[in-house]
Amino acid sequence: KNALYLDAVRFSFSDKEQVFDQIWNSDFTAKEKLHSFIRSLIDVMLNDRDFHRLMQREILEADPERMQLLAQGVFNSQFCLLMQLMTELAPEQDAHLLATSAIGLAKYYIEYQPLLKNLPGWKSEHEIPEFIATHVTTLLLNSFQA
Repeated sequence: KNALYLDAVRFSFSDKEQVFDQIWNSDFTAKEKLHSFIRSLIDVMLNDRDFHRLMQREILEADPERMQLLAQGVFNSQFCLLMQLMTELAPEQDAHLLATSAIGLAKYYIEYQPLLKNLPGWKSEHEIPEFIATHVTTLLLNSFQA
């Protein structure tokens, strides 16, 4: 059952993985790769709501065996590449925490958008993927120098 599940998730993620692989294999600078990764992650979450909801459900259930399968069988290679990028950008900082922060920031702005729209200070550009990606990238890059 778990093998079938993992194959289904891998298949669902395979087209998204190709987008990220293009970023890692590009001639972009490290900063451009970070921005492109964050923008692509935002696009994946916005354009494939079923996959996004599936991942949310899995995280909420937090079944240890399924988490291990997802981490090792689906997301490991992309996460390792993101950690390598973070090491290049901020060698003195914890690459794992930086990688999870990049993912977490992007996810937050997408998942909480229905609530954020109703909080003071919200502007219509706060829901534009490029605007969000630029903000998250800038926030991260500035933190590297702190």
